[in-house]
Amino acid sequence: MERFQIFIEKNAFGVCSRLGEKLGIASSSIRIFFIYASFITVGSPIIIYLVLAFIMNIRKYMRKRDPIWYY
Repeated sequence: MERFQIFIEKNAFGVCSRLGEKLGIASSSIRIFFIYASFITVGSPIIIYLVLAFIMNIRKYMRKRDPIWYY
């Protein structure tokens, strides 16, 4: 169970942590905002959250890849 919790905290909450770092806001406040906004708007912030997670994941892999112009 502990491994699952670490996996969820590392992967699922990375969006809120990254937004918190960029905006200078506590990540817990951003998480609470997403939760309340999801209840009020019937889940549309979840789509925004997933899009942000996808973009962050793509950027992470793009940084790891070797540039083509090094050849």
